Amino acid sequence: MLVKFASEVPLEPAQEGIGIRWLIAAKDGAPNFAMRVIEVEPGVTFAPHAHPWEHEIYALEGEGLLLGLDGERPLVPGQAIFVPPDELHGYRNTGEKTLKFICVIPHTK
Repeated sequence: MLVKFASEVPLEPAQEGIGIRWLIAAKDGAPNFAMRVIEVEPGVTFAPHAHPWEHEIYALEGEGLLLGLDGERPLVPGQAIFVPPDELHGYRNTGEKTLKFICVIPHTK
């Protein structure tokens, strides 16, 4: 069993104002899925995009918007979100604190 604290996992830059903490990944021995914490700074948008795998998301801190086919929807702590494969999705931090959410994805081949 592997146990670690998110705060001990390095924040890797994804783009300006957005970082990813790879909490559990293939290098940790996870055979199917990766668990990440995405951190989006205030005022920053993670542009809408799509890819052929699903996402499971759980909002931890901050506030923002989900951007998708249906327009914009609130993103607040405590929400669980499923993004199907190939669906357009993005995120915008509309708050004054860092927006943080768990994002689980399958390992890409």
